[in-house]
Amino acid sequence: MKNTAIDKQPPQAIDIEKMVLGTCLIYPDAIYEVNLKEDMFYNNNHKTIFRAIQNCRPHCDLFTVTQHLQENNKLEEIGGAIALTELTTGVTSEQYIPHYSLIIKEKWMLREYNRLGHQLANMAFQEDLKDVVEFAENELFQLSDFTHIKEPQIISKCIDTLLADVEKVYNKEKSLVGVPSGFTNVDRITGGWQPGNLIIIAGRPSMGKTALGLSLAINASRMNYPVCLFSLEMSENEIATRFLSSVSGYTNVEIRNAKIDFDKLVQSSNDVALLPIYLDDTASIKIFELRSKIKKMIIRYGIKLVIVDYLGLIEQEAGSREQEVSIISRGLKAIAKEFNIPVIALAQLNRKVEDRADRRPRLADLRDSGSIEQDADIVCFVYRPAYYDLKTMLFDNQEISTTGLMLFDCGKNRNGALFNIPLKHNESLTVIND
Repeated sequence: MKNTAIDKQPPQAIDIEKMVLGTCLIYPDAIYEVNLKEDMFYNNNHKTIFRAIQNCRPHCDLFTVTQHLQENNKLEEIGGAIALTELTTGVTSEQYIPHYSLIIKEKWMLREYNRLGHQLANMAFQEDLKDVVEFAENELFQLSDFTHIKEPQIISKCIDTLLADVEKVYNKEKSLVGVPSGFTNVDRITGGWQPGNLIIIAGRPSMGKTALGLSLAINASRMNYPVCLFSLEMSENEIATRFLSSVSGYTNVEIRNAKIDFDKLVQSSNDVALLPIYLDDTASIKIFELRSKIKKMIIRYGIKLVIVDYLGLIEQEAGSREQEVSIISRGLKAIAKEFNIPVIALAQLNRKVEDRADRRPRLADLRDSGSIEQDADIVCFVYRPAYYDLKTMLFDNQEISTTGLMLFDCGKNRNGALFNIPLKHNESLTVIND
């Protein structure tokens, strides 16, 4: 049987590479329009020349680059001064640099996908499935970053987009610019959770962080905002039990032990079962896996809000725990910005809270890393004084009972005012109301 296989050249654009390099040598300022890395060039000589151009910035003209290559014993390697001069042949303008750069980047990505495919094929014969999947997702995550090309926007376009959103609120077409929390006083100050924002909700254990996260999910989904909830600590079954408890009036224990009126429970279940809430209980998830899952959920279900319970359980390898948490918080903020959705992450506070008489949380109490405070747009604390056997407390210059009281205290709001709002917390039924 005749072999019809053809040896194919890897994807490349040699002539375009020459045009980019030649343009930079004639118009040195063009280098700032070249959004490329050295390895994206296919030709090795072109890689060397591009590296020399970058090293000579801002004076990366033909003469300076030639001299730089000569001083580093690279000039003859790339074909001499004549080869450099030939690159400038046919160059008449710098206006095509962004387009040419995009072509080079696309060819590089095709070569990378080709390389990745061969590497995965070899790994599949000898590696564990988990290792293969982790390698593939990590590589694809890094490659996909290069497909998101965001160009600078003229301020008039940004203003028009904002005014269009505000007009919808003004005309009562929508109630808020952002995704509603469901708590009137919170939404009045924040305008809802804003797209691109990272919101941290922190507290000590047993303060009701998860209960608040579930309430935020239900409240947003009831207003037709699809929500994706990542539960890194509790299983889907446990989360479903809590949701069911919040709408049925039965406690978690009563539901698990079937001490209920089953028909009533089934009828109540529709109040949450029909909501656009999507659960993922993957344990020890990595930040790149989280991003990949969110991207898929946005494409499939139009997710408008992501809730992560909780930040400290996202897996990340680094030199220290502080570095790990820094990478995670930056990753969550990057996800929020990239997909233009609010991301709410629950977080733990350190034990210093317990040493203070009033046990009131502060920004300095965020566990493991100050980068959480830096990366977050909003940081809120949940605090239940009754947990510490405080019967009453002073709130707005009035002595109030702490029974069923949860304080939702905003310690940072990058784009608005701080607030401290009392909420009603029913611990046994996982219900929180304003």
